[in-house]
Amino acid sequence: MNQEELRQDLHNLMALLRSEDACLLQGRLDALVSVFPFNEYEYLIAFLLDRGVLSFTKYESLRENYVSSNRYLDLFSLSPRVFGQMWAEKHLRELDEGFKKPDKTLDPDFDGHYDLWFDGVRIEVKAARAVHKKKQGELAGKALRWNSGDPFWLNYQQLKPGMCDVFIFLAVWVDKLVYWVMSSNEVKNNRHLSHQHRGGIEYQIGITHKNIADFDRHRVEAGDVAKKVIEKGRP
Repeated sequence: MNQEELRQDLHNLMALLRSEDACLLQGRLDALVSVFPFNEYEYLIAFLLDRGVLSFTKYESLRENYVSSNRYLDLFSLSPRVFGQMWAEKHLRELDEGFKKPDKTLDPDFDGHYDLWFDGVRIEVKAARAVHKKKQGELAGKALRWNSGDPFWLNYQQLKPGMCDVFIFLAVWVDKLVYWVMSSNEVKNNRHLSHQHRGGIEYQIGITHKNIADFDRHRVEAGDVAKKVIEKGRP
């Protein structure tokens, strides 16, 4: 269930209201000012519960259906720094305790040029959120489900293949996480790699609905990420 489907279910329940209640609700929704976590959906659900049109049992069912279909939607509201540098690295460390924050006790040459360390393998972590390529607005409003079929864009920037052994690319859909593990050489020689800035030393890779199949050979399941990092980092 996506936001539009949830909205449609709630509007179907609005049709069961008495006409005066329906007019009152619509007028209040039209003038509603939203501040997180109080928004249109919260107000609409509270009104329907109050009028007895929506039972608590039905509310729980709606909530469970929506949450289970959008378990990663909250990640689309994180700032770029929190998402990329904090959530992504923490997520990988939770997948396997072998992933560690590097320091000079692990690597005497470490100077902040990569993100994680796994048994001698230097890892750069890049994360991106799948958003509708043709929609405008906030990320959460453009967030996509894995099987939506809509055109999407994942942009991985600030790639420096010479600074690490392995790249882990994380992609987030509202209902799915995808992992690609590539060696530094595989990134350097990838045909979708391009300069981020003309004449610069940083690169970028864009993964879209058009080229995602080209990365299938690098895709791994969550439980195999660490194993693939060792395999790619020690050819």
